[in-house]
Formats: sequence, structure tokens, C-alpha cells
Amino acid sequence: MSMFESLGRYGAAIKHAHNRNRSVRTLNSLPPEIQKDIGWPASSPSDPQAALAALLLGSAR
Repeated sequence: MSMFESLGRYGAAIKHAHNRNRSVRTLNSLPPEIQKDIGWPASSPSDPQAALAALLLGSAR
């Protein structure tokens, strides 16, 4: 395996992770009623992990 193949795979993995995280942020920003309708597990406002994620991620760039 050449160095460029490794770099290509690494870049693809980063892009995939970025797209996945962007999708999760978008789905989490939907109102709880819509999250429930589409089957997305809505996190409660008192969930400390959800509060931390909202604090760290903030709004979409």
C-alpha cells in the first residue's frame, strides 16, 4: 500500500465522519415532535450529555 493510498483512505474517513456528525447535528436541531415522527431518539432537555453537546457544538457554522 502506497503512502498516497493511505492518505486517501484517511481523508475519506475524515470526510465521512464530518458528514455523519453534520447529519446528527441537523437531526438534533429539529423540534422534538419532528424527531419523534421520524424515529430519531429525542434527548430530553435535562440530559447532561445533550447539554454538553449543545454547548460544545453550538449552532451550525
